[in-house]
Amino acid sequence: MSSSDVVLGPNQYGKAEVRVVRVNRETPVHTLMDLNVSSLLRGDFTDCYRSGDNSRVIATDTQKNTVYAFAKEHGISTPEEFLRLLGRHFTAQDEVAGGRWTAESYPWERIQVPGPEGELRAHEHSFVKSKQEIRTAALTIQDGEEHLLGGFSDLTVLKTTGSEFSGFPRDRYTTLPETQDRIMATDITARWLFAEDAAAETDFDAVYARVKQLVLEQFALVHSLSLQQTLYAAGEAVLGAVPEIEDIRFVMPNNHHYVVDLSRFDLENPNEVFQAGDRPYGLMNASVTRRDAPARPHAWEWLGGFC
Repeated sequence: MSSSDVVLGPNQYGKAEVRVVRVNRETPVHTLMDLNVSSLLRGDFTDCYRSGDNSRVIATDTQKNTVYAFAKEHGISTPEEFLRLLGRHFTAQDEVAGGRWTAESYPWERIQVPGPEGELRAHEHSFVKSKQEIRTAALTIQDGEEHLLGGFSDLTVLKTTGSEFSGFPRDRYTTLPETQDRIMATDITARWLFAEDAAAETDFDAVYARVKQLVLEQFALVHSLSLQQTLYAAGEAVLGAVPEIEDIRFVMPNNHHYVVDLSRFDLENPNEVFQAGDRPYGLMNASVTRRDAPARPHAWEWLGGFC
């Protein structure tokens, strides 16, 4: 095979996992944003890969420094807005045709302390890290178009009843018993695609809070015949209530809980004592999309785990 038979395929490069913490001290009540940002640039970098010519390569260190400088110069209002600032800055440069910028936002809550009357109040500058979900955002710029995603990962939920699984095909390898009452638990990861005509004036914090609440409500309220059914109900509820979103995608592992057989100890176990399974586990991965939404595959390319 000659060198003329080999070409460079799709590629991107940049600086991954830049940890930036921004404190707003404009008032005595400080605010805190804690992000993990990655910047990946796309363009005509063939000469760099083939011959080591770096004349079009914006150093990954420069990308890192830009994250810190923008955090100071522009602040961080939401992860989505911060990524748009970065993406538009880099794609304005001749060497860059597009790219992907992602962020994880780690939640902190104000520590509650006694007030003058003994009541609890939020402290002005002391925080405790939340152990709930991690907020995520991703921006892809490709062929001059922006594709903006919001999301969250690792939202761990469990319901002790209101879930069953039965009516599935059986063959010689099927050992799973049918059940009309089981624990259902999962770690929800979701990403949603903002409509192109909605992203400019979107209140990203409000959308995030609304989506999370809707997903939690559907998990709790839907009598589930399968985790797939619950997933779809959550997506349908989000699209019905949040017009700014045109597509929402989920990754949901089935965190199995097995009823422990206590009969050898002469004990009954009516769904009270369980062994929490580790692996293997069921894995549900699906999108719920508006029927008339345009195809925007660039938004989802190279995002692991999303169909």
